[in-house]
Amino acid sequence: MTTLRCAAVQMTSGADLDANLSQAEALVRDAAAGGATYIQLPEYAAFWGPVSKYRDGAQHLSGSFVTAMTDLARALEVVVHVGSFLEIGDHGRYRNTSVVIGPSGHVATYTKMHLFDVDVPDAVTFHESHLIDAGTAMVTADTGEAVVGLSICFDVRFPELYRALALAGAQVLGVPAAFSAATGPAHWELLLRARAVENGAFVVAAAQSGVTREGLATHGHAMIVNPWGEVLAEVTSPGPGLAIADCVLDQVHQRRTQINTLGLRRGALYHGVVARTSVQG
Repeated sequence: MTTLRCAAVQMTSGADLDANLSQAEALVRDAAAGGATYIQLPEYAAFWGPVSKYRDGAQHLSGSFVTAMTDLARALEVVVHVGSFLEIGDHGRYRNTSVVIGPSGHVATYTKMHLFDVDVPDAVTFHESHLIDAGTAMVTADTGEAVVGLSICFDVRFPELYRALALAGAQVLGVPAAFSAATGPAHWELLLRARAVENGAFVVAAAQSGVTREGLATHGHAMIVNPWGEVLAEVTSPGPGLAIADCVLDQVHQRRTQINTLGLRRGALYHGVVARTSVQG
């Protein structure tokens, strides 16, 4: 029986880079002390601030935050998944980039594909694409213990991404997020459990929690869900915290065998024309 002890980290990041790094380091150490060998930080762990401060908060992959997490992964002999950081891009733009760091220092990177461009009246209006460039490649990371499918926050609303990751061998679906406080109560847990059930996979979802000094409000509720859709661990209080659970990877094969959604799908048909028939009188 293969077991992966996972930690979903809940943070309250802001525009202070040093404070964010200190918070992340302490939580990663706590997770490792709790036996976790795969430790996931939330979206925008290194910097979660207003657009006006992007230039000060953005870093390169070789910057201080990822470098510190790489040193920590080596020292603790764990996998650290930097849910995402604001990466300096081209022509004055940025990328929302996830980094999975192995104990050897090897990394896998993924750039968020689906950008948070929404307008919910009296709730939330945000257009991530104004300054962020979307990624174009799906990525899995083989940690040696498990294959992790990479995604970031708003990606969770696009089930076709997770189906592709599962078909590519992902046993664990990573969904680090800074999920909006406006939509989180209705949608966050529902979407995570659905992605787990429909793909017969574990879902690990680190989260940002609370309201920053600049008024950015996030839902929190870091969670780990098993392939049957059951919540194994969660952080239900606001502020920093850890959700830690043992993920028995054999359950992935078990559930996919019992309800073979991957094998029974009829992928060749999904690219055809959808017939529309009128039944109006």
